[in-house]
Amino acid sequence: MSDTRPGDGMLSPELRAVLRRWADEGGALATRAGVVLLAADGLRDAEISRRLGVSRQTVGSWRQRWTSAGIDGLEHRPRTGRPATVDEAEVVTRTLLAPGGSGASRAVARELGLSHATVAGIRRRWRLVPDEPVSPSVPTRPPLPGADVWVMGLYVDGLRGVLLAGTRLVPSPPATSGTVIGADVLAGLDRSLDAALASASASASALTSTRRDGAGPAEGPGAGAGTDHAASRRQGRTTAVAPGSAEAAGGWADGAAPGEPHRDPAHAVGTTGAFGADPGQVPSDSSGPDSGGRRVAGTRPAPPDVDSRARSADVGASDRALAGYLAQASRRHPDLALHAVTLWDDASDSAPAPATDTPQPPGTTGTVTCHHIPARSTWRTFLRAMIALDSTSHPESSRRVYLDLAAELERYAAGRPDDPQHTVRWLRENVAGHLGAESAKAGSARGHTWSGVNQIDLGSFNECVVIETVRLSGTITRGEIAHRTGLTQQSVSRIARSLLDRGILIEDAQLRATSGKPRTPVRLRGAAAHALGIHIDPELLTAVVIDLDGAIVCTRTRSVSADTDPAEFVERVAALGRETLAEAGGAVRPDGFLGIGVAVPGPVDIASGTVLGPPLMSAWGDLPLLYLLKDHFPCPVIMEKDSTAAAAGERWIGRDRRARDFAYLYLGTGVGTGLYLNGDIYRGVSANAGEFGQLCAIALGRVDKDGRPEILPECNPPVSVPDLAARGGLRPVATTGGSTAAYLAVGRAAAAGDRAAAAAVREVAQAVGRGALGLIDLLDIDLIVLGGPFFTDDVADFYLAEIARTVNEFPTARRLRRVEVEPSVLSAGAAAVGAASTIFHATFTPRLRGRETRARHLPTG
Repeated sequence: MSDTRPGDGMLSPELRAVLRRWADEGGALATRAGVVLLAADGLRDAEISRRLGVSRQTVGSWRQRWTSAGIDGLEHRPRTGRPATVDEAEVVTRTLLAPGGSGASRAVARELGLSHATVAGIRRRWRLVPDEPVSPSVPTRPPLPGADVWVMGLYVDGLRGVLLAGTRLVPSPPATSGTVIGADVLAGLDRSLDAALASASASASALTSTRRDGAGPAEGPGAGAGTDHAASRRQGRTTAVAPGSAEAAGGWADGAAPGEPHRDPAHAVGTTGAFGADPGQVPSDSSGPDSGGRRVAGTRPAPPDVDSRARSADVGASDRALAGYLAQASRRHPDLALHAVTLWDDASDSAPAPATDTPQPPGTTGTVTCHHIPARSTWRTFLRAMIALDSTSHPESSRRVYLDLAAELERYAAGRPDDPQHTVRWLRENVAGHLGAESAKAGSARGHTWSGVNQIDLGSFNECVVIETVRLSGTITRGEIAHRTGLTQQSVSRIARSLLDRGILIEDAQLRATSGKPRTPVRLRGAAAHALGIHIDPELLTAVVIDLDGAIVCTRTRSVSADTDPAEFVERVAALGRETLAEAGGAVRPDGFLGIGVAVPGPVDIASGTVLGPPLMSAWGDLPLLYLLKDHFPCPVIMEKDSTAAAAGERWIGRDRRARDFAYLYLGTGVGTGLYLNGDIYRGVSANAGEFGQLCAIALGRVDKDGRPEILPECNPPVSVPDLAARGGLRPVATTGGSTAAYLAVGRAAAAGDRAAAAAVREVAQAVGRGALGLIDLLDIDLIVLGGPFFTDDVADFYLAEIARTVNEFPTARRLRRVEVEPSVLSAGAAAVGAASTIFHATFTPRLRGRETRARHLPTG
């Protein structure tokens, strides 16, 4: 280079080539090179500022630095105490997942060592406004359309990684459960990604070696990736933005005006074969620097000893695999606009076919658009930011969803690297099924007035305390409320007056006192509120409407088979709910209907409303039931595990008889446990507390050779009891009602004195009792409640006697307590009644700040 300090109009060909390369590559030097190039073409500062989207002061500053120091003056000068680069996606992730109020711009800036202005600018660019629902604008290239962004899938092979995002124009309501994913899940994903990337490199190396040994062109995706130039991209290293630089205010590439797509070939999206070239992408030319073209930054041509035709075959195989994956995604997620965002692409050093628009991958039924990651992020931090955006916007995008992704990456890492079909093709379940046209939702609700009340917000903790005290007592005077709660007489009088005015309490007849004025007790007004409970069982659906006092207004049942199509199944559940509400008729006031509780067999993902592998219901596995039901009911809908729902119903309807800690043993299709501890339902971290079967297996020493607890037949009473009775000599009774009818027949025989039937029931009761013994020793409780559809009158005495004997004779602290074993106050429809009770429990139970809460809404009088 003959001169490195020319004036604006004196650019040598060598300097112009260097500046043009900087502009083409984007990143920290693009805007600075653009200023000099446009100035050399004779443009004024105002015009340069307009074209590049930066301030005139910025233009003047870089022109002056160019004039005084030449090309060296354009180089970044790190500022002491600040990081050399800013990764915007990392700032976004820290902002979204910060606990409490630590996500403010100043707090994030202090944590990352950045200026407050830099962090605030990034938040504005991503449209993350403090104290408002998340409605982001993701600055991919081109930007993702829509205000609601979901992570829908991930594709990885030996050549490329593609994130599948879904968007819709209308943002989701703000998540009520707060952040549902944490740093631990992201760290686990990072570890899984590292293992998967190592496997991808091994796959590429193995298949390349196979081809070099004369085995012919590889047929699977990723067969020809060069590991040297791929490593940088796969590890997520890319150019970020210097803090305080002009690029922090607006980006530029190749003279494009603001709003035009950046052209950074380092992140080209699947640019060959079926997937097609990136819109706006200038085709690379790998023929060398003298060709007048440019090559992808950080790449090199394929090794000379590798057949170029084999390389093309590898890229073609990757393209076909990716196109098939996108076609599958379009079929599975028809309700969202899908976008393929390339994370890295090691196929881009093959010459792509020029294109002016993104082609539709073969076989897709919807539109899938192609995008680059943002220029100011690495692919790894961008993936983390997208997960953070998704999980903080949608309760459905729970920890379980991303733990599933981590498991898929680990399976890929553990696979055979030389397998031609060695790919990650993760797609999440169709959680967006409830996001169909709003008109459909409106249509389903047309003509119905049970839309859920929200006229009055029960926000006072003391109001909940008063309601809970009245509920437990049945009827009680204001003075007694003050004595029991510790509230002042004046506070109780004020709260009671408000609740009377709103129709939640009602006064009973006055009580004559020996001195002073008569006392007037109050009680809950049952008609003030109603809720619908639905219990889903492999053989029977049950729906019940109860009032605030726990009185059953009406009940309906409908049979169902485990092989019913999921769509038809959801429609049956919704139809049963509508029929039950219609039968309740005038008993349910439109402004007094609080919502619907749904009880399902565990395990369940409460955050995403998904039933996970329910027993005897394999056709409904991973079904986003909660959000599909919300399409049919324009009111609050919540989901609980059936045993947990039964415990909530026992607590609500049992009143003072259940005003202490207890465990509810639920005998259904399997035995589960609902726990009421320390004044509230205990759900655990994942809302699956109370899984009981493995506890019984461990207590009985029933484990396999690897130490895994067995699945005990005894913990499935409707199946095990008839089998044991038949082995004991009881002649099977011919029934058409499946295992339920067979169980009921054996129960009747046991109650009638049949020895084989009674022995069968006792054997199952003994196994359940050993598990209950573990609960007693672990939790130190003194009450066990038995209930559920298979705790019938015929077999109740067998279960009560055997379990009471076990939990009182064998515990370690048996000298210090007597454990009571009692039948449930609920009917055989305990789970359905409990499901409805969860609505009341969530609305009225007093909770201090920091404990799990749901919005509390009560009717007016």
